[in-house]
Amino acid sequence: MRRHFQRFLPDRDQIHRNRWLAWLGPGLLHPRLWHFSRRGVALGVGLGVFFGLLIPVAQIPLSAAMAVLLRANVPVAVGSTLVTNPVTFAPIYVFAHHLGSVLLGEAETTVAETAPGPAIDRETGWWRAAWENILGLGKPLVLGLAILAVTGGLLTYAAILLFWRLRTTWNWKRRRRESLLRR
Repeated sequence: MRRHFQRFLPDRDQIHRNRWLAWLGPGLLHPRLWHFSRRGVALGVGLGVFFGLLIPVAQIPLSAAMAVLLRANVPVAVGSTLVTNPVTFAPIYVFAHHLGSVLLGEAETTVAETAPGPAIDRETGWWRAAWENILGLGKPLVLGLAILAVTGGLLTYAAILLFWRLRTTWNWKRRRRESLLRR
């Protein structure tokens, strides 16, 4: 599987020749950023999930920059930002808003409650009510996204470290059994 992913990764010369990445210099060419190691992959996925859940815009450049700073695996960090994609975006944001509303103790509003009634001036009142509704989504949504991002990033980091360790231990035991059977 490792060889399969490495086919798609650019090599050092391609990165160095790329006009958008060349300015980063030798920092981006560090071998740990492109090597599939236990710590690098776990940190890369944790960063990608964190920025993928926290920030709706520019999540890929931010996760790549943090991966370079923390010496995590860059391709994995960039790829794991896709935890929020067109299919998962709406459910994640609805859940984050609900979580934030519950934690802030605010009652959730429905569309029927914010629709203009007969007493609201249709030209200016509706826009004002819609704008206030959008602003009302802010605090619960930001709190919910922050909580999801931190817990999601930490849990994926820990899960990958644990999975990698269990897989390595299982492989060691399997090889030991096979070597004992050959004797």
